[in-house]
Amino acid sequence: MLFVNIPVADLERSKAFFAELGFAFDPMFTDETAACMLVGEHAFVMLLTREKFAEFAKLPMADPTTHTLALYCFSVSSREEVDRVSAAALAAGGSKADDAEDHGFMYSRSFFDLDGHGWQVMWMDPAAVERGPEAFAASTQDSGTPA
Repeated sequence: MLFVNIPVADLERSKAFFAELGFAFDPMFTDETAACMLVGEHAFVMLLTREKFAEFAKLPMADPTTHTLALYCFSVSSREEVDRVSAAALAAGGSKADDAEDHGFMYSRSFFDLDGHGWQVMWMDPAAVERGPEAFAASTQDSGTPA
């Protein structure tokens, strides 16, 4: 299992933001200081109040609006869902990080959440996942159509 812990200024506001993007929370690991956001079968993002995060951190907390410590990326099932989730992030108060990236086999958009953490939502063609991007690209160039 993977747990990524990130500090947030207003836990309830952050929970509402990510709920608008379609994420759910595990109530057994959610309280007034932390929310366990489900991002995959065995992957979770722990949204922690700054005070709770400071209890775990051994170094001073950086400001995500001025320093990048990590970029968080999650996949969705289609190109259309990339656009839907990105639009939901902006409508819920997030901000655009950059323009869409379209590599043919992979499509993504990026945004900053309410605290300034950078997120990327992406879709990758299942054939590219299975074969690897280089083999997939070679097969589409050889045949002229996606394989």
